[in-house]
Amino acid sequence: MALSPRKRARISRGIQYAVLAVLVVAILLAVDFGELKRAFWNTEVIAEMFPDVLTVALKNTIIYTACGFSFGLVLGLVLALMRLSSVGPYRWVATGFIELFRGLPALVVFIALTFGIPLAFPGRLVPGGTLGVVTLALGLVGGAYMAETIRAGIQAVPKGQMEAARSLGMSHTRAMVSIVIPQAFRIILPPLTNELILLTKDSSLIYVVGLAAGAQELTKFGRETMNSTNNMTGLVVVGLLYLVITVPLAIVVRRMEARAERAR
Repeated sequence: MALSPRKRARISRGIQYAVLAVLVVAILLAVDFGELKRAFWNTEVIAEMFPDVLTVALKNTIIYTACGFSFGLVLGLVLALMRLSSVGPYRWVATGFIELFRGLPALVVFIALTFGIPLAFPGRLVPGGTLGVVTLALGLVGGAYMAETIRAGIQAVPKGQMEAARSLGMSHTRAMVSIVIPQAFRIILPPLTNELILLTKDSSLIYVVGLAAGAQELTKFGRETMNSTNNMTGLVVVGLLYLVITVPLAIVVRRMEARAERAR
């Protein structure tokens, strides 16, 4: 007797669940939980990390990310408006900048700003020290991505909004600032929040700068702890703190996307 499609699907799911259960049991039997706890969750190492991991590393990570995102957002807005400009050279410069920094890895940008500028301009460094380097590096890379997001948001605003503003006597610039851009930002808020999450993780690349103890961010702090204790607990704690930052942001993004979908 031939099985119905529903029964075949039920049997297929049952087989998949059984295979998954066997794999989980095999992994659990193979793991040495005592060694796992010692290597990845040593309470003595955790006690040594606090409170510096919060008051120094976590604080610096948030500051670096906030500064880089703020600079990148302003830069991205300027580049987006240049891409939409009727002036050809503005469009060419913006397009070249965006393609350059979207194509370069963030690590290359960090290295170039840290070691390239002193070589190209002897005796000159990026103003602001470590904070200046990370703000500029994250801002340049993030701004290139945010520029395209902002441009798409501006173009998604109905053209009738601009036409209505102009009919009321507003200049093009005033209509763009007062009418179009605020609506565009409501549209692009979820992808901008995603960019903030990416910049939070990219801030770990600042290790190439050679940080003093008081300027360490989470990844550098975790690596130093791992090297000094010969234990992976430091990186586990740092990973959890990154999740404390990024998971709430991801939840916010999903809720904003769901709200936008309901509105449509």
